[in-house]
Amino acid sequence: MPVSVSPEALSLRVLAVIPPMTQLNTPYPSTAYLTGFLRAQGFQAVQEDLAIALVLRLFSGEGLARIRTVAQRLPAKQRSEPVRFFLEHFDRYAATINPVIAFLQGRDSTLAFRICGRMYLPEGTRFAALDGYLAGDDDDPLGWAFGSLGLQDRARHLATLYLNDLADVLRDAVDERFEFVRYAESIAQSAASFDPLAEALAADPNLIDDTLATLTREAIDRHRPDVVLVSTPFPGSVYGAFRIAQTIRAHAPEVRLALGGGYVNTELRSLKEARVFDFFDFITLDDGERPTLALLDHIAGRRSKERLVRTFLRDEGQVRHVNFPEPDVPFEQVGTPTWDGLPIDRYLSVLDMLNPMHRLWSDGRWNKLTVAHGCYWKKCSFCDVSLDYISRYETANASTLVDRIEAIIHETGQTGFHFVDEAAPPKALRAMAEELLRRNLAITWWGNIRFEKSFTPELCELLAQSGCIAISGGLEVASDRLLKLMKKGVSVEQVARVTHGFSQAGILVHAYLMYGFPTQTVQDTVDALEYVRQLFAEGCIQSGFFHRFACTVHSPVGMHPEEYGIRLVSRAPGSFANNDVAFIDPSGVDHAMLGRALTRAIYNYMHGIGLDQDVRNWFEECRVPRTQVPRHFVSRALQGS
Repeated sequence: MPVSVSPEALSLRVLAVIPPMTQLNTPYPSTAYLTGFLRAQGFQAVQEDLAIALVLRLFSGEGLARIRTVAQRLPAKQRSEPVRFFLEHFDRYAATINPVIAFLQGRDSTLAFRICGRMYLPEGTRFAALDGYLAGDDDDPLGWAFGSLGLQDRARHLATLYLNDLADVLRDAVDERFEFVRYAESIAQSAASFDPLAEALAADPNLIDDTLATLTREAIDRHRPDVVLVSTPFPGSVYGAFRIAQTIRAHAPEVRLALGGGYVNTELRSLKEARVFDFFDFITLDDGERPTLALLDHIAGRRSKERLVRTFLRDEGQVRHVNFPEPDVPFEQVGTPTWDGLPIDRYLSVLDMLNPMHRLWSDGRWNKLTVAHGCYWKKCSFCDVSLDYISRYETANASTLVDRIEAIIHETGQTGFHFVDEAAPPKALRAMAEELLRRNLAITWWGNIRFEKSFTPELCELLAQSGCIAISGGLEVASDRLLKLMKKGVSVEQVARVTHGFSQAGILVHAYLMYGFPTQTVQDTVDALEYVRQLFAEGCIQSGFFHRFACTVHSPVGMHPEEYGIRLVSRAPGSFANNDVAFIDPSGVDHAMLGRALTRAIYNYMHGIGLDQDVRNWFEECRVPRTQVPRHFVSRALQGS
């Protein structure tokens, strides 16, 4: 369906905003997508990342001076160790903060020599694990991670510890909810009631709130928008989003405000809380292109509220959801995202996670793009397969995709791409790789896939030639019984062969792993860890992470719990967020205790430690049964490939 907008709507000035907190190293892409689309339709659209702006304002010479003023007001007995250290060494922090930020932004690489000398930075509690280490020591605790030549990596890790020390000060002296990514997450995650968030917003603003309010007013005065679109991808960005809206309401009450993003799409689909509309005029669901066009037409007076698309609003004091039946903008027509207006040279390339795949999330600035919309598999029982971002699968041809890649490189000057698909389809990746090679276009890219048999060794080699450096995929619970119950469509043997093919092509492989899935027994957990041990030992995977299963209302497990042998914990329906749901698993397994062992094991496996040991050694808190997995299962699977 062609995209059409009224001339009156095109006259509106639109500002898209990223609230704190998201990522330090690269902008979250939602505003880039929407701004690029709106500009292609002729709108006066601009964007601001208030998340990185807040960090840079706080972590500056002037910002630290303000933090010190607040910290000094604390009675001596209430000052934590990080706060005491900060106040005692404030002059050194004030002298080093701006150079360290410049170093992490890639603007002063020679500072690495001084940082690695361990005499430049004030070293607070986050450096405790490195006590006794000076450059050149044989017992270097960072040696296994960075080697003898990793000067820049060492320096960025030390500089990141320094920032984390300062974050501890902010948390202890200013706002206990502060985090670089999950800021005030607890008051928004699966919050059935709006009360905790309302109380937080009604409280007297602290230094962080005041700083964000100042940045918000500056952005409004700079752009003079008619409409502000606030994108909240995570629970950790919700508090910031509402504080931004609160400031705009007071500073420029004529501005219309809309809220959207991943958090809204998963948590607020059953919204009934009218107080939300004291802050926002509209809340839109799922992909933003079509709802935003309808909304701007409505604000311009060219469309009634009855013809809004997937939009909540307050009508006569009650929350209404209006969804006039208009098709979404096809993936082929959403256009190219733009980073114009975002300070792409000011993001911080931090190195706090020594997990090699997690490092890619925080290290370096990546252009985020999707190969396709939705998931071509959309069967996994733990996934939100009923929601649009998973269920509506659409692709663009390889020529269109690579055109977008070329346009982004031309705009940003950067050739690194993170494809943020739920699971990038192998057919589309092959076509993209061939088109990149045909155009002789050199990029560096990584993304998420399913470990399916279509990824042959030949395709892995092709992807590597096109610039692929890493892939991640869900092995989940490495158990054929549970993989079948999950409807993953893969087996452990198949995963071994596929991951080995990627590794042989020189591509880093990260496995997403899960524990606590319904009916998972202690034996299942032990066997899963044995499979993982063998995959590391055979060089199939180099990185992994275990996360605890969470049941969501939009997944097959949440919608049909009886099919998975569990019972949902009933609760009164909330008026605000509704996503995660508690459940009772009759197996009675202590998954939290098992999870601690899994975390220890995976951490050591990534460092090549304990790969020849019995997996039972990791379970220090309890006795577990011997694994039933043949000791050479993976090696035999590879021999048979």
